[in-house]
Amino acid sequence: MMSSWARAGHFLRATVCRAPLCGTLQMSNAADVQRDGPHKNKVAIITGSTQGIGLEIARRMAQDGAHVVVSSRNKVNVDRAVEQLKAENLSVSGVVCHVGKEDDQQRLIARALEWQGGIDYMISNVAVSPFFGNILDSTAEVWDKIFEVNVKSMFLMAKLSVPHMQKRGGGSIVFISSVVAYNPLLSIGPYCVSKTALLGLTKVLAPTLTPMNIRVNCLAPGLTQTKFGNKVSIWA
Repeated sequence: MMSSWARAGHFLRATVCRAPLCGTLQMSNAADVQRDGPHKNKVAIITGSTQGIGLEIARRMAQDGAHVVVSSRNKVNVDRAVEQLKAENLSVSGVVCHVGKEDDQQRLIARALEWQGGIDYMISNVAVSPFFGNILDSTAEVWDKIFEVNVKSMFLMAKLSVPHMQKRGGGSIVFISSVVAYNPLLSIGPYCVSKTALLGLTKVLAPTLTPMNIRVNCLAPGLTQTKFGNKVSIWA
């Protein structure tokens, strides 16, 4: 079980992992970089990785030797994250990517292949929560948007990664769920349902990809001090 997101680059072999109910992002210094770490020369794609939990996962994996591709819908955020991590002497590239769009999905995969020639890890962290209130007041449009980004895109990014992981003899896919998958907040019901769906997706994909030497894990972090986490703490 992971005690902090400073250790987020180390994946458990268990199919589903519930993280502590609360936590903080632990920043690491450039001096902590491990050039011969456990992810040396591995290539990782991380969605939703220009701030918060995603950025800290990117930082730790790069510190442990991986070449990391960060992504976000916002170019300013991508440029800022890449500049910040490169200033720490880490191997990183960035792509503007809306994971709900097929062309953007393909472009994200292509960047990793063009830059480093393969893919070893796919970490899907991106999520949206555009609705707050009684779930009975939510609309079809709300559900479509939440499931397109929070569930469907995660499956499609995993599917696109699999052939490239096979070429390298295996890999690892990680879905970032949430503690609300187990203990939902009624004020963000559709979001909670989408995070619960990731547990099911993990349980289906894990045995499917095991023969290909591809691990599938699901992490369910608790309330964390991020921009979104601060909003949730108010809603709770």
